[in-house]
Amino acid sequence: MQYRRFGRTGWNISEVGYGMWGMAGWTESDDIQSGHSLDIAVENGCNFFDTAWGYGEGHSEELLGQLIKRHPEKRLYIATKIPPKNFTWPSKPDFKLEDVFPADHIIEYTEKSLKNLGVETIDLQQFHVWEDSWAEHEEWQHAVEKLKADGKIQHMGVSVNRWEPNNVLNTLRTGHISAVQVIYNIFDQAPEDELFPLCEKLDVGIIARVPFDEGTLTGNLTKDTTFPEGDWRNTYFVPENLNSSVDHAERLRPLVPEGMTMAEMALRFILSNPQISTTIPGMRKEHHVKANLATSDGKGLSQELLQELKGHRWDRQPTEWSQ
Repeated sequence: MQYRRFGRTGWNISEVGYGMWGMAGWTESDDIQSGHSLDIAVENGCNFFDTAWGYGEGHSEELLGQLIKRHPEKRLYIATKIPPKNFTWPSKPDFKLEDVFPADHIIEYTEKSLKNLGVETIDLQQFHVWEDSWAEHEEWQHAVEKLKADGKIQHMGVSVNRWEPNNVLNTLRTGHISAVQVIYNIFDQAPEDELFPLCEKLDVGIIARVPFDEGTLTGNLTKDTTFPEGDWRNTYFVPENLNSSVDHAERLRPLVPEGMTMAEMALRFILSNPQISTTIPGMRKEHHVKANLATSDGKGLSQELLQELKGHRWDRQPTEWSQ
């Protein structure tokens, strides 16, 4: 496992972290399987775990808390998220801060997360949605600084809405934010334009989420793919999105190097960017954990392949189904 400096925090975190949404917010999640997969990740050098209260109303946080107790000898970094008070993902431009992240809500849900995790301090607390129009509001800033002063969080971050990488730039300039979590993958390269240069300037850590484009970049989806009833992906992979996603993935197949899967190429594309602090694939099964963590070997993709992959950038606009 390779490690990278996480912005101004100074932490050395595994460049492949662990996204824990699938352990509580999707169908077919199994606590015993989840716990085993998490243990395998720790054994293979993963030390950064990203969860949220919204993943099973705290259940994913509880699973992470149990992992920490099982490995007291390891320094494992905890990243979680505060749900919006109106419980609406993503945020909308007309939402007001007082309806989404008033100070008492920020503090209340940090307390809930601390209890679920069974810890006294959270390494990285994050806003689970965001609007950059809230940047200068002092209410959230005071709440964040109080949590830091009280030792309940070490740093604050923001998870940026899907396909809105610039909807956080002014917020980062306030100096209250140490990390940004953004969708970045072979298709979603827009963060390179403005967000990444600003993060480098301000020494803000970058968490690349959705490395497989919700599964498209594993190469396993077809236009006939269906998901179990109640699975979130049914609302995301509507025909309009599923068909075009599969078409884009098919155009990538000729570029996958011999002996490599499309999923491995997708992760290596991200890790080839030195600006990325860590990427957080969702992993539920042991073989997924081992395969994903094995990409952290210091071997990026060739410059020729990276240049070809640049041509597969797919700029999309938020829609009703892109929550």
